[in-house]
Amino acid sequence: MAVTDLFELYQDLHRHPELSGAEERTAAVLARELTGLGFTVHPGIGGHGVVAALDNGEGPTVALRSELDALPLTERTGLSYAASGSAMHACGHDLHLAAVVGAAAELTEDRASWRGRLVVLGQPGEETLDGALAMVADGVHDVFGKPDAVLAQHAVPGPVGRIGHSPGPITAPCAELAITVHGRGGHAAVPHLAVDPVVLAAHLVVRLQSVVARETSPAEPVVVTVGSIHAGDAANVIPYRVRLGVSVRSATDGALSRALTAVERVCRAEAAASGAPVEPEIQTVRSAPATINDRQLTLAVRGAQLAALGPNLVSWTPPVAAAEDVSHLAEGAPLCYWTLGVGDRGTNHSPDFAPSPEALPAAVRALVLAAQAVFAPGR
Repeated sequence: MAVTDLFELYQDLHRHPELSGAEERTAAVLARELTGLGFTVHPGIGGHGVVAALDNGEGPTVALRSELDALPLTERTGLSYAASGSAMHACGHDLHLAAVVGAAAELTEDRASWRGRLVVLGQPGEETLDGALAMVADGVHDVFGKPDAVLAQHAVPGPVGRIGHSPGPITAPCAELAITVHGRGGHAAVPHLAVDPVVLAAHLVVRLQSVVARETSPAEPVVVTVGSIHAGDAANVIPYRVRLGVSVRSATDGALSRALTAVERVCRAEAAASGAPVEPEIQTVRSAPATINDRQLTLAVRGAQLAALGPNLVSWTPPVAAAEDVSHLAEGAPLCYWTLGVGDRGTNHSPDFAPSPEALPAAVRALVLAAQAVFAPGR
């Protein structure tokens, strides 16, 4: 597939983002492109998930994972192909999808260089950390068999085409919480007759940072983020409850467990200190384990990319605090997940995020080299 055609595909995907669970058009575009390349395509796996395969003789089964969903953000990149509305590809999933199609096209055209089965997994709901489990529950690997290797990459700010590997953990375990604190509503003119949950929530937001600052070892990274707060609708009304969305991330499962215990304790203590009439409600909305790369596979993939691209573009990277659910799709198969620099225009999950066009061919090349490292080691 020509780079111009691939970039047009990328622009189309970027222009038409769809939120987690609603990726109908995006899945149809991926299915169309892979069908055109000769893949056998099965849509509708775990929602809008796509599973496709191309057989090319006896050999290993290699799966390339990409994501379908976008984020609930209004884009402000100013790009000619910017999305309109309240959804945006602010994490590079459109780039990942176009790169998977480009890699599939290149490997299809060069069948003499490899033998085996190439599988493409188009995963819904990655941003909500439930898409991979949904595909597994729907028998994703019953379609073409369990892969011998799962390969995936993710766009990050940094030099274009710079690949970062970690031969072990690379993303963090994470839990997202829905916390509701209760008060006693009333008129803003008589606050002494009410229990203000907004003030309670304000104290809670600040106090939760002490879980990191004063209850976590400096050698054990933990991140606690209050990403959403929903309270009343009128300035002269004290509401009766406040809802908070909180994410907790850590370097290890043990650190995550300790942080979650501390978060719950702080919530209950602040509610008691405020005289809340009802205990806070703390619900785990979703969670994801650490993404842990297979060391042998990672060294093989890195070696192939290093030989072709050189040390300026292939490096080691420390684990990042971002969360991923790709390990569910691996289901115990060797996994290699790496980062890919896409320039410095904005950061992931920002309305200004805009990967450089030069990152697309780099993303294709990274996937092809990784797949060939499994299909034809030492080539």
